Parts: sequence; C-alpha cells; structure tokens
Amino acid sequence: MNNGFIYSLLLTGPNAGQSLNEEQIAQWQPADGLLWLHLRYREPKARKWILNSGLDRVERDTLLATDTRPRVLSSDKGILLALRGVNLNPNSDPEDMVAVRIYAEESKIISTCERQLQSVIDVADAIVQGKGPIDSAAFIMAICERLTQRKVEFIGKLEEQLDELEERVVTQVNKSLRTDIAELRRQTVVLRRYLAPQREAFSRMLQETSKLFDHNDKVRLREIHETLIRVIEDLDAIRDRASVTQEELQSQQSEQVNQRLYFLSLISAVFLPLGFLTGLLGVNIGGIPGAESNWAFAAFCGGLFALIALQMYLFYRLKWL
Repeated sequence: MNNGFIYSLLLTGPNAGQSLNEEQIAQWQPADGLLWLHLRYREPKARKWILNSGLDRVERDTLLATDTRPRVLSSDKGILLALRGVNLNPNSDPEDMVAVRIYAEESKIISTCERQLQSVIDVADAIVQGKGPIDSAAFIMAICERLTQRKVEFIGKLEEQLDELEERVVTQVNKSLRTDIAELRRQTVVLRRYLAPQREAFSRMLQETSKLFDHNDKVRLREIHETLIRVIEDLDAIRDRASVTQEELQSQQSEQVNQRLYFLSLISAVFLPLGFLTGLLGVNIGGIPGAESNWAFAAFCGGLFALIALQMYLFYRLKWL
C-alpha cells in the first residue's frame, strides 16, 4: 500500500496473512482478526491517519517522534515500545541505528519507522506465509528476538574484524591499520550508546504487568533480555580489546621510531670525529701536515677507516650495537 502504509496485514482470523487496502482498514472490526499496520511516519497521509486514530497523545507523539530513545510504557489498553535495530540498508552504516515504534493492543498493532528494518520485513514475510505470530505479545516477542539476533550477528562480524586487526598488528603494520582500529572503536562506542537503553527497555518490559503478556511470554522475553546483556558484554569486550590493540600498535610504532632515532644517533656519533678531522685539515692556511707529501691523503683516509673501526669496536663492547 502506498501513501505511507508499508504493511497492513491480518495476523489472525479467516483472512490471516491478507493485506488490507485503505477501505478495508476503515471498515475493519476487532472480530475480523488481529490487525497490524506498519507506517512510514514522515508521509503526510500516515501522519494524518495516526493523528485521527483515537490514540492517546503520548502514544501518537511517540509513533510520530523523529528521534526516540528505547523505552517501554504500559497503559490500560496496551503497551508502547520504542526500539532500535541495526541498519542493514544498502550504503548505510550498521551502527546508524534504525528506530521502530510499536503500539500494541489485544486486537490491533500500530508500528512506525522511517527506514526499513530487516527484522520487520522478516516478521511480515512470516505472517504472509502463515508462520507469523498470532497475538500481540507474540508479535512483540518476534520483533524483539529478530532485533537482538541481528545485533548478535553484527557483533560477531565485529569480533572477526578485530581478530583480523590483531593478526595484522602482529604480522604487518601499514598506514591503514591505525584508521581501521579507530573506526572499529567508533562503531563499538556508538552501538554501546544505543544498546544500553534498549537493555533497560527490555528490563522494564519484564517488570510491566500488561495483560498482553502471560508467563510464557515473560520467560521468552527474559531470554531475549539475557541475550542482549551478553551482546553488550561482548561489545564491551571488543571495545577493550580494540583499545589494547591500538595501544600495542602505538607501542610498535614508537619502538620503530626509537630504533630509527637510535640508528641515526649512532651514525652521527661515527661521523662526528670524522667531520671534525676533515674540517680541521680542510682550512686554507699554511702548515697543514702532509700538504707536500704524495702519500698523505692515502694515510689520512686509512686513519679515518681505522678510527671508524675503533668506534665500532667500542660501540660493540658498550653494547650499543
């Protein structure tokens, strides 16, 4: 459906899995089955529909909010959620999280977003195939599970990327390595910023006494919550490992610089007396030793080589080499 309605599906009833048009949505009754409407909230027609839907002000404002923080709010009729998922859209950064807002009652579910989420697409496909959730609680659990599973998969990719960076630090150092590590740390910081509030939202949902959730739903939600906690712990571990890897890289680079400076210092120490002697004998005044001798230059060069050999011997004995 156009005009901001992404999905308009019946989850239950004789027409389960069927997509409704605008006229059918207007004529829908709870007896027809559980209805799920998924809208693109920036579209004028979708905004108008939500404003005229009869929802409370808080629910309308949350469904239409441009920027939301993950949270959960219960009411007598249903439950309101604002969640975030990993952005898997083409040419997008995964850490640029996509927000989805859900208001669920026993007979109706309304959700909004601006950019599509693969988790929402998966749930919609399952409903069309007749394998989707059959009540509001199961729908919320399905969305939460898929959002969390996408995060698990993305964290796994970050761990593989970090393993590769750690291997590169040991085997090779190039100019892009430092940038890659910094980018990985940035991704973990951004993800951590958004995942922590979502963990609190799931925790709040566990504490809510909404009539939508029974004991089995609570158990399922607790498993999702525990999975998200492990995801955040893994993310913290990746951030710490990335910090250690970056410190190791900086240590290697500092050691390389020190080695180069040390080598240059030895070169300077070798040529310092040579420069002094050549400069002393290169003055254009009378009385320079060997000025009239044919073998003086060869003897002087031999003396310089002997001086270099003596310096190298002393450096070796002093363990400077």
